[in-house]
Amino acid sequence: MAQPPQGVQTVTRAFELLDRIADNGDPVTVSALATESGLPLPTVHRLLKTLVALGYVRQLPSRRYALGPRLIRLGENAGRALGAAAHPFLAELVDSTGETANLAMRESDMVVYVAQVPSRHAMRMFTEIGRRVLPHSTGVGKALLSQLSDDEVKAIVQRVGMPALTDRTITDLDALLADLELIRARGWAEDNGEQEIGVRCLAVPVVGTGIAAALSVSGPEARITADSGERIGPLLVRVAGDFAASINAQEN
Repeated sequence: MAQPPQGVQTVTRAFELLDRIADNGDPVTVSALATESGLPLPTVHRLLKTLVALGYVRQLPSRRYALGPRLIRLGENAGRALGAAAHPFLAELVDSTGETANLAMRESDMVVYVAQVPSRHAMRMFTEIGRRVLPHSTGVGKALLSQLSDDEVKAIVQRVGMPALTDRTITDLDALLADLELIRARGWAEDNGEQEIGVRCLAVPVVGTGIAAALSVSGPEARITADSGERIGPLLVRVAGDFAASINAQEN
């Protein structure tokens, strides 16, 4: 197979390093990046030096590397663009269920809400756009975790923990892995008062786009009952599939 042009290969390697720094969660050494990427140490040094100069990576006094501030602007703009693209699909979920619909994305080890269409009910769920939450206690978070391997999930949990937010929050790793296996088999995730007492959320990952995103519907337990998944779950799967197709069509 022909080798890609050097410029393209350099860009690919630079983005691979950014992904690996993000996946590590904590600041990482140059030698660890070289080992994980399989790239020669001098190549990693050269790429990091360029990324630091551009502001996409920062070098700490410990000589470890972390993501840089310039990525914040890119991430915020990407989130706004994706949120705008998701709006009609979120609106469809609200029209079909009467409940608040959300779009969330994985941001390193956390989950951030990037778009929302609120319910028309007087009593409705509201999540601030830009809010970051731990993945183990939310429907969107578990939907996103279900797309990872068990080893990747374990690594995330080791870094951020599994604190109890309510008495229903899953705080045991084996229980979380079992829940993720159920999500993969069933197709949707459920937060049954695990983030906030009295609130139930159903969520699905948006698959096939290369974007770590999830759609959800949330509302009071009085309206989204334990049986609502049989009706709302397949709807979420279909709308997420339509959203994924729309994203892929824009890229072609």
